Amino acid sequence: MSDSAIIEEAAATAEGGASPLARIYGEPLAQMPHDLYIPPDAMAVMLDAFEGPLDLLLYLIRKANVNVLDIPMAPLTEQYLLYVEAMRSQNLELAADYLVMAAMLIEIKSRMLLPRPKAVAGDEAEDPRAELVRRLVEYEQMKLAAHELNELPQAERDFDWVEVWVEKALLRRLPEVNPLDLQNAWRGIFREARLHTRHQLQREELSVREHMGLILRRLRAAGGFVDFVDLFDPTLGAPVLVVHFLALLELAREHLLEMTQAEAFAPIYLRLADERSDSR
Repeated sequence: MSDSAIIEEAAATAEGGASPLARIYGEPLAQMPHDLYIPPDAMAVMLDAFEGPLDLLLYLIRKANVNVLDIPMAPLTEQYLLYVEAMRSQNLELAADYLVMAAMLIEIKSRMLLPRPKAVAGDEAEDPRAELVRRLVEYEQMKLAAHELNELPQAERDFDWVEVWVEKALLRRLPEVNPLDLQNAWRGIFREARLHTRHQLQREELSVREHMGLILRRLRAAGGFVDFVDLFDPTLGAPVLVVHFLALLELAREHLLEMTQAEAFAPIYLRLADERSDSR
């Protein structure tokens, strides 16, 4: 607003003694336009929105702080009818379900005013409010359950899904030999060797170097890959197998042979290290 407009507004306020009714684009409005049309329901405000008759009844009960198992029908019906009357004046179609519940409340109220018939010995007289109480309790339980479900995190409301594109590798990389796989393969051979154990007491000197030569000759004779299991003869006994396995580990430590495996838990194959360079 410009300085001249502020001065004119202040002068008008001083002369008239009242502030403007409104401001339109920063300009004060001294009086209502004569051609302004306001619909009859333009200022209608609904302070509370309910999802149905049971929701309204439960609201009135909780607002009055009364026990749902002992509902005072007279004040509850009166308050309910006041709300339905206000709703019916605004939207008759919306108030149809509420009118059905109003008729039910009036019926229960009338039945409670009438004298109750004497009950059979041992039985309690039926309460006219029993069916209404049952429906209210079930509705409140479902409403609480729905509220708890709504509090759970929901996609696109509390969090967003994230998609990540991963390009597949063009070259297939074979996994390295896992020491655990080598250990399991060795245990399988040793377990089978125990089945062929001969309980003979004898002393035998075994040479690791000698077995290293046996393994190298076996691999050269094969001219390629040899299965790890085929290098061992379970019938020779556990001592020979242990020395043979130590010779195999010594060759691997000296990089005279290499171990390969197509995939995890697959058979282990061995070949001479110099054969890989020759193949290239």
